[in-house]
Order: sequence, then C-alpha cells, then structure tokens
Amino acid sequence: MKGNEKISALAHLPEAELRKHAKQRGLNADVSAEELLRSLEPYDLAILSKTPNCLPLQPPPFTLKDIRDSIPPECFKRSLFWSFFHLSCDLLIVSFLLFSSSCIDSSGIPTWTKICLWSIYFFAQGTAMTGVWVLAHECGHQAFSESEFINNSVGWALHSLLLVPYHSWRITHGKHHNNTGSCENDEVFAPPTRSDIKKDLIDTTPVVSLFRIIRMLTIGWIPGYLLLNKSGPKKYRGKNANHFSPYAVMFNKEDRIHIVVSDIGILIVVAGLAGYALMFGWNSLFKIYVIPYMIVNAYLVLITFLQHTDTFVPHFAGDEWNWLRGALCTVDRSFGAVIDHTIHHIADTHVCHHLFSKMPFYNAQKATLAIRQKIGNYYLQDDTPIPQALWRAVTLCKFVEDGEKVLFYKYKTK
Repeated sequence: MKGNEKISALAHLPEAELRKHAKQRGLNADVSAEELLRSLEPYDLAILSKTPNCLPLQPPPFTLKDIRDSIPPECFKRSLFWSFFHLSCDLLIVSFLLFSSSCIDSSGIPTWTKICLWSIYFFAQGTAMTGVWVLAHECGHQAFSESEFINNSVGWALHSLLLVPYHSWRITHGKHHNNTGSCENDEVFAPPTRSDIKKDLIDTTPVVSLFRIIRMLTIGWIPGYLLLNKSGPKKYRGKNANHFSPYAVMFNKEDRIHIVVSDIGILIVVAGLAGYALMFGWNSLFKIYVIPYMIVNAYLVLITFLQHTDTFVPHFAGDEWNWLRGALCTVDRSFGAVIDHTIHHIADTHVCHHLFSKMPFYNAQKATLAIRQKIGNYYLQDDTPIPQALWRAVTLCKFVEDGEKVLFYKYKTK
C-alpha cells in the first residue's frame, strides 16, 4: 500500500533520529518504532527533504528584553537622513530604468533584442519598485523616522503609487505582527485545518502544485489579500474583509477616516495612470508600469509566504501561543546579495524585524548577528534555494490538525 511505502521510506532512519523528529513536532516519542513510523508518516517527505531543525517547542528561556539587551543600542536609532538617502537611491534607479525603457522600441533594434531588453526591464524595475514598497513598509512600522507625520505621509505617497491602500495595510499588517504564529488570530497566515478542506483537494501532483504557485504569485496579493483576505483567520469568513472598505471587519470606527484617505490616494494614482494611457497608449502603460507592478506583487507574496510557511515552522493555538513564541515563528532567507540589497534585506533579516519592527532596515543585519548568538536554536534560517523552498512549502504545507495546540503542516490526510 502507498502508506506502507511511505513508512518504509523512513524505516531506514535510526530509531534515535525518529524519536528526535517526533519530539520536534510535539509527538509522543516514547512509543514503539512501529508507532513512531506511523505518527511521522504525515511528515515523511519533510523529514527526508532535510529541512532545518524545527523551532524548539519549549517556551523560550529568554525574554524580549534579554534579546534587546544583546543588540547594540545604535541599531534602534531611526535616521530621517539615511531613510531619505535610501529612498532617493531607489527613486533614481526607478527613474533611470524608466528612461532607459524609452529607448527599447527604437526602430533599429531587432525584435528578439527588444524582447530580451523588455524582459530585463520588467524584472529590474519590478525589483527596484519592490525596494520602494519596502521603504513604505518601513513607514508603516514607524521605522522611517522619529516623526509619525513624516512616516505616514511618505508611506501614504509611496504605497499609493504602488496601488496599496497605505493605512488599511498598515492597520492589518500591525495586527499580523501582534498575532504572528497564532492559528486563531494571525491576520495573514492562519493555517487551514483538516476540517477546512476537502480530502479530494489534498493533491500533490506537480500540475496542481504548479497551478497553486501561479495562482498565488499572480492574484495572491490582489484580489487574494487586499480584496478578499483569503489567507486570513476563520473569524473573518463570510464577512466584509475588503481593505478598500472603511466598514471592513478588520477596522474600528476610528480607522474609517484613514481608510478613506488611503482610497483617495489610490484613486489619484489610478486617474494619473489612466491619463497617461490616454496620452501615450495603454500598451505603453502596460509595459512600463503594469508588468513591473505585477512583479512587485509576486515578490510580496513570495517573500511573505516563505517567511511564514514551511514544514519546520510551527503554529500555536489557545494558551500555547504568546507573542514572543509567535514572533520567532518566521524564517530568514536570502534571495541573493543583489536582490537582498535592492529589497532592503526584508527577507534575510525578518526574524529581527518581527522582534523589533521599529528598527530601521539598515541596522537589521548588525542586529541579526547579535540575535542569532542570543537565541540560538530559536533562530530560524533556511538556505534552501528559493524555487526549491517554494515547491516544498506548496506541496507539503496543506493543513494542520483540528483541536491541537502545537501544530505543524501536513500534506496528506492518511
């Protein structure tokens, strides 16, 4: 039988290793070898794929203050000068790429050369615009400067240019930070349970997995998140979870004016884009803005999905969850030196960011080194190549069990 084949795939592992994997996932390790194999069957491919060790399930033996005290104090200083310096560099890159794109359609350039140059432009501009998005994200966390007015003004302008309702996102993103790793309340990555899904949808065939990846990277941000909040907690289901609606369930009465201001920013930019299209053509708008914008959206979904989803990342329910345990349930990953620099290290210093979200990104690398030494095995980093990590997460992270309090993703119902 298929199940027996999977059990035999783990049978070659030493019994001590099997017991270690059971303990890492909160399973009873004091059972027979046969019972161990049976209980580990839903995690077999994760174990065989040699993922990093799971986050320790014991409550952390340190406090947030202990971690903070291990970090050089200067890392917490916010500098308006350096924030605007990085923003100016990003805007110069975006402008240079935009200007360069005007030369691509010159009549003397061969068609295939144009295709190659436009492809380079799409990727480079999408990456650079993602860097701008991250700086707006800094504003949302009040990490851009000491001034709340400057932070919100700059964040509103930048995110509006990228068709993100700034205050709407700022509010819900803050709730995500306050509830990371919580099965009931995480604003974005609340894992589906066994009862949420149909057995026949647990399909790990390559075609289905590829479809899920394409769907996630193309419509995962909008409409998936901004309009529908599809990956949000159960408490929002069947309710208005539209980030553009002042009356959405995520917002309080006092938030409504901010949602309206965010929507006004979007309407101004949409009107500007439509005006450009009427003057220079929709084809031009599609090439210089829409495709890079879609690449930004793909980056956002890819980065955040892999920061919070993998076979070795636990979720907690009920009284097992607390803020510090949840904040540690995130993974640092590198997209390569060039991309990491361009997107302001949002991916490879994310543990630090969840612990201290007001810390400016340009100090996070230094702080991460101190954090790693302080928290030891509680620091999660994965060096798996991004495409491989994405495939593993999509194929093996389907659901968690109902009723449990310490949960790891499973990929099959038997």
